[in-house]
Amino acid sequence: MVINLSQHYSLLSDWVSELRDEQVQQDRMRFRRNLERIGEVAAYEISKHLQFESKEIQTPLGTVNCKVLKEQPVLATILRAGLPLHQGLLNFFDKADNAFISAYRKHDRDGSFEISLEYVSSPDLENRIVIISDPMLATGSSLVKSIQFLRDEGHPSEIHIVTAIACTVGIEYVKRSEPNCKIWSGAIDDELTAKGYIVPGLGDAGDLAFGDKVQI
Repeated sequence: MVINLSQHYSLLSDWVSELRDEQVQQDRMRFRRNLERIGEVAAYEISKHLQFESKEIQTPLGTVNCKVLKEQPVLATILRAGLPLHQGLLNFFDKADNAFISAYRKHDRDGSFEISLEYVSSPDLENRIVIISDPMLATGSSLVKSIQFLRDEGHPSEIHIVTAIACTVGIEYVKRSEPNCKIWSGAIDDELTAKGYIVPGLGDAGDLAFGDKVQI
């Protein structure tokens, strides 16, 4: 299942437009906050699809049965670009466990690259709901490898992917590799460059959020 969160207009569309805007991108704090907001909206939408249970609550004037989340998810993200999106999810799933993965593009001199994964910090994921966030779903390689990396910590019952902008090429790759995943995206673009960047996209989300890096 793929959900385009901007298919129908909401304020999320405004935040995506600011993420793409070269002028607004100069404000790093604004860029991070817009990613965080998209994470919050995604958390709210995902919560509608999660199981809940009835809980009796004591108020100062009596008791009432309320619907509450039955199981806390595990929120996973790919360092470093995923941190603001992850924070948005954590703002809403504020009792969730968390997992962090290092994944980056290791570039060769000819311009090609491979996905390098070196570190994971995660709770036991056996039969857990996992929500993994990465702002850009371009080729899909880093997400698929990260999910496979996480499977060493257990076999999740559900996997949700949250991204700010996805490319149709990457979506199809993820669907082939992880057909049971649900993808929640702020917007979907159709073009991918030879170097694996989404067009029109927004550029490098990690650099825009945290500053330029030295290519490894």
